[in-house]
Amino acid sequence: MSRPTRIVLIGYGPVGARFVEGLVAPVRAGSIELTVVGAETHTAYNRVLLADYAVGRADRARLDLTDTAAAVEAGVRIRLGESAVAIDRDRQSVRLDSCDTLPYDRLVFATGARANLPSLVGLEAARRDRRSRPGAAAALDRGPEALPHGVVALRDLADADTVLEAVTAGRRIVVLGAGVLGMEIALAASERGASVVAVFHGDIPMGRQLDSGGGRALRRAAHDAGVTMAPHSRAESLQFRHREDGEEHFDALVCADGKLIEGDLLLLSCGVGARTELAEQSGLRATSGILVDEQLRSWDDPDIFAIGDCAHVASRSTALPDGRVPGGPAGLIGPGWRQADWLASRLAAEVSPAEVATLSPGDRPLVVMLKAEGIDVVAGGNVSADPWDESSALETTLWADPARGTYAKMVTRDGVLEGFVAVGLPRAGAELTLLFERGGELPEDRSTLLRLDASDAGAAATADSHAPDATVCWCNGVSVQHILTAAEEGATTVEEVGACTRAGTGCGGCKGRIAELLAQSAAPVATR
Repeated sequence: MSRPTRIVLIGYGPVGARFVEGLVAPVRAGSIELTVVGAETHTAYNRVLLADYAVGRADRARLDLTDTAAAVEAGVRIRLGESAVAIDRDRQSVRLDSCDTLPYDRLVFATGARANLPSLVGLEAARRDRRSRPGAAAALDRGPEALPHGVVALRDLADADTVLEAVTAGRRIVVLGAGVLGMEIALAASERGASVVAVFHGDIPMGRQLDSGGGRALRRAAHDAGVTMAPHSRAESLQFRHREDGEEHFDALVCADGKLIEGDLLLLSCGVGARTELAEQSGLRATSGILVDEQLRSWDDPDIFAIGDCAHVASRSTALPDGRVPGGPAGLIGPGWRQADWLASRLAAEVSPAEVATLSPGDRPLVVMLKAEGIDVVAGGNVSADPWDESSALETTLWADPARGTYAKMVTRDGVLEGFVAVGLPRAGAELTLLFERGGELPEDRSTLLRLDASDAGAAATADSHAPDATVCWCNGVSVQHILTAAEEGATTVEEVGACTRAGTGCGGCKGRIAELLAQSAAPVATR
């Protein structure tokens, strides 16, 4: 092509920002014209750390992800506070809510996900009809009306500021939903002095990641940390009180069994749903996300791609006879960043031939870690196996010490770890994570893993946690060797390592491990 390749990116969140970083060089060289459309007026920030910001554990600057000014200086056109409202695939153009039209050769969706609002009496007017057409940027995620006063979903900086005010004042916060994010914010707010109750309709928190034993261990640990746990509570409606200014404000959550759970702020943590409406109204197929193949290319248009929380990566051959497609978006920042890196590399290679690695969306097993002070929870793989099922080819090992808050479950096939849960066992959890990542075999005597967390631990780990290829930062895929190389080149703090390698800039759960590696490499450690 005699002119630059025109790429339009819809969405400027963490994944979109990573994609932009990968294309700065060809943009500066003039081989690519990149235009970014972002609905928020803020530059890209790390939503994974919103909970830390919302409780005062991280300042605003720590949420910054990318050097937007540098991208603009290189020639990237970034349009904030605007939204894409229509796509003409025949003419290859995107129409914005400002009525401007952007032509494209390649179109990339990084529209992310919005908070799910539960079907509660009192929230009807705030729920967005999924059939609604995209409109103005400010109304991208809202229904006919805004959420009632005293109700937030913690999806943006404005929500986080509302939560921070409540935490700082020591108010009572009701968290509806006990998934990973719900538990993290509940524990963090409680640790910072707020009165917190976590409400969920199941028996255990983090029910999608943990088995019954692990969930009960977490439930007890959260209770001991000051969070009031309210399991088996199916919320039905909201109760409001009239304020002096005439506005209605959240007062209590009403459950199906009649109990009232009173609070000053209701924080909704009921999962998320991909923003797919623009793609669907453009004739692109979507299920729980925009359907893209292993090359992140839309099933319906070879010039359109999707990455991050809005992308459902699946082979066309996986579609079931009824049209359903198994799987869905990963919902974690790490896979989204890897997709952004790969796609930027691929599109750059179109204008400047270069070798592009084969993308394998499932190349790294998914491990979920709970970020909480003093509570260690990590899980991965299949943890649903019944330890007493003699017909199963899976072997299950259990350990539980409720009095001390420790629990472990290991599921193996022919000795190889296929799933695990570890609660209150940080060293064993780290060891199991490494074994799971590598597809390694567990020791014949499983109890040796438990000894790693003993006060007089002297047993050697079976998987070398300091092996050069061992993963330290799961969000960014940074290994031990990358950390040590950064230290050798002069990085002496966790923050400096992050600037060199990106390690610790995702969820932040690996910062302790980075500090340990710096200490063991004889480098002085300074963390904030």
